[in-house]
Amino acid sequence: MNIGTHVLRNAIFAAPMAGVSDRAFRRLARRFGAGLAVSEMVSARPEVRATRKSRLRLEHRGENGPISVQIAGADPALMADAARYNVDLGADIIDINMGCPAKKVCNVLAGSALLEDEARVGRILDAVVRAVNVPVTLKIRTGPHPGRRNAARVARIAQAAGVQLLAVHGRTRACAFRGDAEYDTIAEVKRSVSIPVIANGDIRSPEDAKRVLDRTRADGVMIGRAAQGRPWVFREIAYFLAHGRRCPTPSDREIGAVLTEHLEGLYALYGTEHGARIARKHIAWTVRDLPGGESLRRIVNGTESAVTQLAAVREYFAFLRASRPAAMSEVDVIGEKLAA
Repeated sequence: MNIGTHVLRNAIFAAPMAGVSDRAFRRLARRFGAGLAVSEMVSARPEVRATRKSRLRLEHRGENGPISVQIAGADPALMADAARYNVDLGADIIDINMGCPAKKVCNVLAGSALLEDEARVGRILDAVVRAVNVPVTLKIRTGPHPGRRNAARVARIAQAAGVQLLAVHGRTRACAFRGDAEYDTIAEVKRSVSIPVIANGDIRSPEDAKRVLDRTRADGVMIGRAAQGRPWVFREIAYFLAHGRRCPTPSDREIGAVLTEHLEGLYALYGTEHGARIARKHIAWTVRDLPGGESLRRIVNGTESAVTQLAAVREYFAFLRASRPAAMSEVDVIGEKLAA
Protein backbone atom coordinates (compact mmCIF):
# COMPACT_ATOMS: atom_id res chain seq x y z
CA MET A 1 0.00 0.00 0.00
CA ASN A 2 1.14 3.54 -0.78
CA ILE A 3 0.36 6.72 1.12
CA GLY A 4 1.72 9.48 -1.04
CA THR A 5 5.34 8.55 -1.74
CA HIS A 6 5.50 6.21 1.25
CA VAL A 7 5.40 2.52 0.45
CA LEU A 8 4.07 0.40 3.30
CA ARG A 9 4.92 -3.30 3.54
CA ASN A 10 1.25 -4.13 4.11
CA ALA A 11 -2.13 -2.60 4.92
CA ILE A 12 -2.30 -3.72 8.55
CA PHE A 13 -2.34 -0.62 10.74
CA ALA A 14 -1.81 -0.13 14.46
CA ALA A 15 -4.55 2.21 15.67
CA PRO A 16 -3.82 5.43 17.54
CA MET A 17 -4.90 4.78 21.14
CA ALA A 18 -4.60 7.46 23.83
CA GLY A 19 -2.36 6.30 26.64
CA VAL A 20 -1.26 3.22 24.69
CA SER A 21 0.23 4.04 21.28
CA ASP A 22 3.43 5.63 22.52
CA ARG A 23 6.88 5.07 21.06
CA ALA A 24 7.46 1.79 22.93
CA PHE A 25 4.17 0.34 21.68
CA ARG A 26 4.61 1.60 18.11
CA ARG A 27 8.09 0.13 17.80
CA LEU A 28 6.82 -3.29 18.83
CA ALA A 29 3.83 -3.05 16.50
CA ARG A 30 6.06 -2.22 13.55
CA ARG A 31 8.55 -4.96 14.42
CA PHE A 32 5.76 -7.53 14.51
CA GLY A 33 4.48 -6.56 11.09
CA ALA A 34 2.24 -3.49 11.24
CA GLY A 35 2.62 -1.53 8.02
CA LEU A 36 1.97 1.72 9.88
CA ALA A 37 1.65 2.59 13.56
CA VAL A 38 -0.16 5.89 14.10
CA SER A 39 0.77 7.99 17.13
CA GLU A 40 -1.71 8.71 19.90
CA MET A 41 -3.55 11.97 19.24
CA VAL A 42 -2.10 15.34 20.16
CA SER A 43 -4.14 18.49 20.61
CA ALA A 44 -4.02 21.25 18.02
CA ARG A 45 -4.06 23.86 20.79
CA PRO A 46 -0.67 25.61 20.81
CA GLU A 47 -0.72 26.24 24.56
CA VAL A 48 -0.42 22.50 25.32
CA ARG A 49 2.48 21.77 23.00
CA ALA A 50 5.11 22.40 25.66
CA THR A 51 3.55 20.08 28.24
CA ARG A 52 5.44 16.95 29.17
CA LYS A 53 2.57 14.76 28.01
CA SER A 54 2.56 16.33 24.55
CA ARG A 55 6.33 16.12 24.23
CA LEU A 56 6.31 12.43 25.08
CA ARG A 57 3.51 11.73 22.64
CA LEU A 58 5.63 13.30 19.91
CA GLU A 59 8.79 11.36 20.79
CA HIS A 60 9.86 9.29 17.77
CA ARG A 61 13.60 8.81 18.24
CA GLY A 62 14.71 5.38 17.07
CA GLU A 63 11.39 4.71 15.35
CA ASN A 64 11.26 3.55 11.74
CA GLY A 65 9.33 5.70 9.31
CA PRO A 66 7.03 6.73 7.97
CA ILE A 67 6.03 8.67 11.08
CA SER A 68 2.28 9.29 11.28
CA VAL A 69 1.10 11.86 13.84
CA GLN A 70 -2.58 12.23 14.68
CA ILE A 71 -3.89 15.70 15.53
CA ALA A 72 -7.23 16.62 17.10
CA GLY A 73 -9.14 19.88 17.20
CA ALA A 74 -12.13 21.77 15.89
CA ASP A 75 -10.68 25.01 14.49
CA PRO A 76 -9.44 24.85 10.87
CA ALA A 77 -6.69 27.44 11.38
CA LEU A 78 -5.39 25.79 14.55
CA MET A 79 -5.48 22.37 12.90
CA ALA A 80 -3.51 23.69 9.93
CA ASP A 81 -0.96 25.25 12.25
CA ALA A 82 -0.69 22.02 14.24
CA ALA A 83 -0.10 20.08 11.04
CA ARG A 84 2.73 22.42 10.02
CA TYR A 85 4.23 22.24 13.53
CA ASN A 86 4.30 18.44 13.52
CA VAL A 87 5.72 18.22 10.00
CA ASP A 88 8.51 20.56 11.14
CA LEU A 89 9.16 18.07 13.97
CA GLY A 90 9.49 15.21 11.49
CA ALA A 91 6.00 13.86 10.80
CA ASP A 92 5.83 12.12 7.42
CA ILE A 93 2.02 11.77 7.52
CA ILE A 94 -0.61 13.86 9.29
CA ASP A 95 -3.64 11.94 10.52
CA ILE A 96 -6.77 13.81 11.61
CA ASN A 97 -8.89 12.52 14.47
CA MET A 98 -12.62 12.60 13.82
CA GLY A 99 -13.25 9.30 15.55
CA CYS A 100 -12.57 9.69 19.25
CA PRO A 101 -15.81 9.39 21.28
CA ALA A 102 -14.32 10.55 24.61
CA LYS A 103 -16.43 13.21 26.32
CA LYS A 104 -13.50 15.53 27.02
CA VAL A 105 -12.70 15.54 23.29
CA CYS A 106 -16.26 15.75 22.00
CA ASN A 107 -17.20 18.47 24.52
CA VAL A 108 -14.89 20.85 22.64
CA LEU A 109 -16.48 19.74 19.35
CA ALA A 110 -13.41 17.75 18.31
CA GLY A 111 -13.02 14.03 17.57
CA SER A 112 -16.19 12.26 16.50
CA ALA A 113 -18.32 15.29 17.48
CA LEU A 114 -17.20 16.83 14.19
CA LEU A 115 -19.30 14.31 12.28
CA GLU A 116 -22.36 16.35 13.27
CA ASP A 117 -21.05 19.29 11.22
CA GLU A 118 -20.09 18.21 7.72
CA ALA A 119 -19.37 21.80 6.64
CA ARG A 120 -16.80 22.18 9.42
CA VAL A 121 -15.32 18.80 8.46
CA GLY A 122 -14.73 20.15 4.97
CA ARG A 123 -13.13 23.37 6.23
CA ILE A 124 -10.76 21.51 8.53
CA LEU A 125 -9.70 19.03 5.88
CA ASP A 126 -9.21 21.74 3.26
CA ALA A 127 -7.10 23.80 5.66
CA VAL A 128 -4.87 20.92 6.76
CA VAL A 129 -4.28 19.53 3.27
CA ARG A 130 -3.32 23.00 2.00
CA ALA A 131 -1.04 23.62 4.98
CA VAL A 132 1.42 20.75 4.50
CA ASN A 133 3.27 18.99 1.73
CA VAL A 134 2.92 15.52 3.28
CA PRO A 135 0.00 13.10 2.93
CA VAL A 136 -3.04 13.73 5.12
CA THR A 137 -5.16 10.81 6.35
CA LEU A 138 -8.39 10.75 8.35
CA LYS A 139 -9.95 8.52 11.02
CA ILE A 140 -13.73 8.64 11.46
CA ARG A 141 -16.67 6.66 12.82
CA THR A 142 -19.76 5.62 10.91
CA GLY A 143 -21.67 8.69 12.07
CA PRO A 144 -22.92 10.64 15.09
CA HIS A 145 -25.53 8.03 16.07
CA PRO A 146 -27.22 4.96 14.57
CA GLY A 147 -29.98 7.13 13.10
CA ARG A 148 -27.46 9.17 11.17
CA ARG A 149 -24.65 7.16 9.66
CA ASN A 150 -23.09 9.75 7.37
CA ALA A 151 -19.63 8.22 6.91
CA ALA A 152 -20.04 7.89 3.13
CA ARG A 153 -20.79 11.62 2.79
CA VAL A 154 -17.85 12.51 5.04
CA ALA A 155 -15.64 10.20 2.96
CA ARG A 156 -16.58 12.04 -0.23
CA ILE A 157 -15.81 15.36 1.47
CA ALA A 158 -12.44 13.98 2.54
CA GLN A 159 -11.57 12.74 -0.92
CA ALA A 160 -12.52 16.07 -2.48
CA ALA A 161 -10.27 17.87 0.01
CA GLY A 162 -7.26 15.75 -0.93
CA VAL A 163 -7.19 13.29 1.97
CA GLN A 164 -5.22 10.26 0.80
CA LEU A 165 -6.49 7.50 3.08
CA LEU A 166 -9.48 6.98 5.34
CA ALA A 167 -9.86 4.70 8.37
CA VAL A 168 -13.40 3.95 9.55
CA HIS A 169 -14.33 2.53 12.94
CA GLY A 170 -17.53 0.52 12.64
CA ARG A 171 -19.45 2.28 15.42
CA THR A 172 -21.10 5.66 15.77
CA ARG A 173 -20.06 8.32 18.25
CA ALA A 174 -23.08 7.51 20.41
CA CYS A 175 -22.15 3.82 20.51
CA ALA A 176 -18.64 4.54 21.85
CA PHE A 177 -17.25 1.00 22.28
CA ARG A 178 -20.53 -0.68 23.21
CA GLY A 179 -22.14 -3.42 21.19
CA ASP A 180 -20.73 -4.99 18.05
CA ALA A 181 -19.06 -3.08 15.24
CA GLU A 182 -21.07 -2.97 12.02
CA TYR A 183 -19.36 -3.18 8.68
CA ASP A 184 -22.08 -2.38 6.15
CA THR A 185 -21.35 1.34 6.46
CA ILE A 186 -17.64 0.69 5.88
CA ALA A 187 -18.60 -1.23 2.74
CA GLU A 188 -20.70 1.74 1.64
CA VAL A 189 -17.75 4.06 2.24
CA LYS A 190 -15.50 1.83 0.15
CA ARG A 191 -18.00 1.97 -2.72
CA SER A 192 -18.26 5.76 -2.42
CA VAL A 193 -14.61 6.77 -2.83
CA SER A 194 -11.48 5.75 -4.72
CA ILE A 195 -8.96 6.47 -1.95
CA PRO A 196 -7.87 3.56 0.26
CA VAL A 197 -10.30 2.66 3.05
CA ILE A 198 -9.14 0.89 6.21
CA ALA A 199 -11.64 -1.05 8.32
CA ASN A 200 -11.46 -0.81 12.12
CA GLY A 201 -13.46 -2.23 15.01
CA ASP A 202 -13.73 -5.65 16.69
CA ILE A 203 -10.94 -7.22 14.65
CA ARG A 204 -9.47 -9.51 17.28
CA SER A 205 -8.01 -12.39 15.27
CA PRO A 206 -6.64 -13.28 11.84
CA GLU A 207 -9.99 -14.84 10.97
CA ASP A 208 -11.76 -11.62 11.93
CA ALA A 209 -9.46 -9.65 9.65
CA LYS A 210 -10.19 -11.90 6.67
CA ARG A 211 -13.93 -11.83 7.35
CA VAL A 212 -14.03 -8.04 7.61
CA LEU A 213 -11.96 -7.55 4.47
CA ASP A 214 -14.23 -9.92 2.55
CA ARG A 215 -17.36 -8.23 3.81
CA THR A 216 -16.32 -4.60 3.34
CA ARG A 217 -13.88 -4.93 0.42
CA ALA A 218 -11.72 -2.49 2.37
CA ASP A 219 -8.08 -2.06 1.44
CA GLY A 220 -6.74 -2.92 4.88
CA VAL A 221 -7.48 -3.29 8.56
CA MET A 222 -6.64 -1.26 11.65
CA ILE A 223 -6.07 -3.07 14.94
CA GLY A 224 -6.54 -1.36 18.30
CA ARG A 225 -7.57 -3.11 21.50
CA ALA A 226 -6.66 -6.57 20.18
CA ALA A 227 -3.00 -5.50 20.13
CA GLN A 228 -2.95 -4.52 23.80
CA GLY A 229 -0.60 -7.03 25.38
CA ARG A 230 -0.42 -8.89 22.04
CA PRO A 231 1.73 -6.99 19.54
CA TRP A 232 2.32 -10.26 17.69
CA VAL A 233 -1.30 -10.04 16.45
CA PHE A 234 0.04 -8.06 13.48
CA ARG A 235 2.31 -10.97 12.55
CA GLU A 236 -0.55 -13.41 12.95
CA ILE A 237 -2.86 -11.41 10.69
CA ALA A 238 -0.23 -10.83 8.01
CA TYR A 239 0.64 -14.54 7.94
CA PHE A 240 -2.98 -15.66 7.81
CA LEU A 241 -3.85 -13.27 4.98
CA ALA A 242 -0.82 -14.42 3.00
CA HIS A 243 -1.06 -18.18 3.62
CA GLY A 244 -4.62 -18.90 4.69
CA ARG A 245 -3.54 -20.57 7.92
CA ARG A 246 -2.34 -19.51 11.33
CA CYS A 247 1.31 -19.13 12.19
CA PRO A 248 2.64 -20.72 15.40
CA THR A 249 1.61 -18.94 18.57
CA PRO A 250 4.39 -17.23 20.53
CA SER A 251 6.11 -19.30 23.17
CA ASP A 252 6.28 -18.32 26.82
CA ARG A 253 9.92 -17.39 26.22
CA GLU A 254 9.02 -15.04 23.36
CA ILE A 255 6.13 -13.46 25.26
CA GLY A 256 8.43 -12.82 28.21
CA ALA A 257 11.11 -11.30 25.97
CA VAL A 258 8.58 -9.07 24.23
CA LEU A 259 7.10 -7.83 27.51
CA THR A 260 10.59 -7.16 28.89
CA GLU A 261 11.44 -5.16 25.76
CA HIS A 262 8.20 -3.21 26.10
CA LEU A 263 8.87 -2.39 29.76
CA GLU A 264 12.40 -1.24 29.04
CA GLY A 265 11.02 0.99 26.29
CA LEU A 266 8.50 2.51 28.69
CA TYR A 267 11.14 3.16 31.37
CA ALA A 268 13.39 4.80 28.77
CA LEU A 269 10.58 7.04 27.51
CA TYR A 270 8.86 8.07 30.73
CA GLY A 271 11.52 7.54 33.38
CA THR A 272 11.54 4.63 35.77
CA GLU A 273 8.86 5.78 38.26
CA HIS A 274 6.31 7.07 35.74
CA GLY A 275 7.18 4.25 33.36
CA ALA A 276 6.53 1.64 36.06
CA ARG A 277 3.05 3.05 36.65
CA ILE A 278 2.22 3.03 32.95
CA ALA A 279 3.66 -0.46 32.57
CA ARG A 280 1.10 -1.98 34.96
CA LYS A 281 -1.67 -2.10 32.36
CA HIS A 282 0.62 -3.57 29.70
CA ILE A 283 1.74 -6.32 32.07
CA ALA A 284 -1.89 -7.06 32.98
CA TRP A 285 -2.91 -7.25 29.33
CA THR A 286 -0.02 -9.56 28.48
CA VAL A 287 -0.58 -12.10 31.26
CA ARG A 288 -4.37 -11.92 31.51
CA ASP A 289 -4.81 -15.39 30.00
CA LEU A 290 -1.67 -16.99 31.44
CA PRO A 291 -1.50 -19.20 34.54
CA GLY A 292 -0.66 -17.20 37.65
CA GLY A 293 -1.08 -13.91 35.81
CA GLU A 294 -3.34 -12.43 38.47
CA SER A 295 -0.66 -12.96 41.10
CA LEU A 296 1.89 -11.13 38.99
CA ARG A 297 -0.58 -8.31 38.40
CA ARG A 298 -1.04 -7.81 42.13
CA ILE A 299 2.70 -7.67 42.67
CA VAL A 300 3.48 -5.13 39.95
CA ASN A 301 0.54 -2.96 41.00
CA GLY A 302 2.01 -2.80 44.48
CA THR A 303 5.33 -1.28 43.49
CA GLU A 304 6.56 1.89 41.79
CA SER A 305 10.07 0.48 41.40
CA ALA A 306 10.96 -0.38 37.83
CA VAL A 307 13.73 -2.67 39.09
CA THR A 308 11.30 -4.64 41.27
CA GLN A 309 8.67 -4.70 38.54
CA LEU A 310 11.03 -5.99 35.87
CA ALA A 311 12.50 -8.59 38.22
CA ALA A 312 9.01 -9.87 39.05
CA VAL A 313 8.15 -10.17 35.36
CA ARG A 314 11.36 -12.05 34.59
CA GLU A 315 10.88 -14.39 37.53
CA TYR A 316 7.26 -15.02 36.57
CA PHE A 317 8.18 -16.10 33.03
CA ALA A 318 11.06 -18.22 34.31
CA PHE A 319 8.64 -20.07 36.59
CA LEU A 320 6.12 -20.30 33.76
CA ARG A 321 8.60 -21.87 31.37
CA ALA A 322 9.72 -24.33 34.03
CA SER A 323 6.19 -25.35 34.98
CA ARG A 324 4.65 -25.95 31.56
CA PRO A 325 2.87 -28.19 30.95
CA ALA A 326 1.52 -28.30 34.47
CA ALA A 327 -1.83 -28.57 36.14
CA MET A 328 -3.29 -25.28 37.34
CA SER A 329 -2.83 -26.36 40.95
CA GLU A 330 0.90 -26.62 40.31
CA VAL A 331 1.12 -23.38 38.36
CA ASP A 332 -0.53 -21.51 41.22
CA VAL A 333 2.77 -22.00 43.04
CA ILE A 334 4.16 -19.31 40.73
CA GLY A 335 2.06 -16.64 42.36
CA GLU A 336 2.89 -17.87 45.83
CA LYS A 337 6.63 -17.79 45.15
CA LEU A 338 6.47 -14.33 43.58
CA ALA A 339 4.50 -12.99 46.53
CA ALA A 340 6.89 -14.46 49.12
